[in-house]
Amino acid sequence: MAGYEKRYWWSHDGLRLHYRDYPGGDAGKPPILCLPGLTRNARDFAELAERLSPEWRVLTLDFRGRGESAYAKDPMSYAPLTYVQDVDALLGDQGIGRFVAIGTSLGGIVTMLLAGTERGRLAGALLNDVGPDIDPRGLQRIRGYVGRASSWPTWMHAARGLAEANGAIYPDWRIEDWLAMAKRVHRLNSAGRIVLDYDLRIAEPFRVPGNEAGPDMWRALEALGEVPTLVVRGERSDVLAAATAERMTATLRRAELVTVAGVGHTPMLVEPELDAPIARWLERVLEPASA
Repeated sequence: MAGYEKRYWWSHDGLRLHYRDYPGGDAGKPPILCLPGLTRNARDFAELAERLSPEWRVLTLDFRGRGESAYAKDPMSYAPLTYVQDVDALLGDQGIGRFVAIGTSLGGIVTMLLAGTERGRLAGALLNDVGPDIDPRGLQRIRGYVGRASSWPTWMHAARGLAEANGAIYPDWRIEDWLAMAKRVHRLNSAGRIVLDYDLRIAEPFRVPGNEAGPDMWRALEALGEVPTLVVRGERSDVLAAATAERMTATLRRAELVTVAGVGHTPMLVEPELDAPIARWLERVLEPASA
């Protein structure tokens, strides 16, 4: 039996959006919001949420145009500032004051923007393989695949397709890992084919030069201020350069950098070497800001 409830909220422009609600923790702990990457969805965080939910309430979101959330009529609304507004609507819907954000890639960009728009409410931030500067190599790679349709007759075909395209990111993965990934990022359509589980039009604003990260993201990062922050970087990442990650932790007094060996963009956040850093980070979230 699933350890979560399927729930929905409405965006300011009338879209029905989906999230998984993993109950847990006590009223004294802020809930954790998990924000996925550009082409990903709430399922990406299933294992992490199951690990954390005995002690914390965890909400894993489908951004508009992904997973079980509605697709936008205007593809230009697939932009970080709109996602911030969608998260704000969820916070209002649930009456959430303070919260913790775990953001992977695009979700990390949204997390940094939330630090500015929700000042005083963000209790902790985990930025997974993303920073204010995006490495041009990774940007070119992402632009090369986002929005391109693919279709597979079986889950195993989809898994092998992912392995062929992304083997350099997870060089140690077995076919079982790729099969699990295939089921996270694809869905079965009405024709019985396995297709990507997002609106292919999310690529339209992303391909406009300068639209990848929105406004001045270094200023957005600085808004984290005294917020306990964990910066996670994949050793083989082509999106978050090592120098950028180091500058991020130098900018924030309560930040820690952890590099996950042998993986690229992005770590899955359930790697064994992240267990202790995530636990330390969550302990800092519960400490007074002056600690």
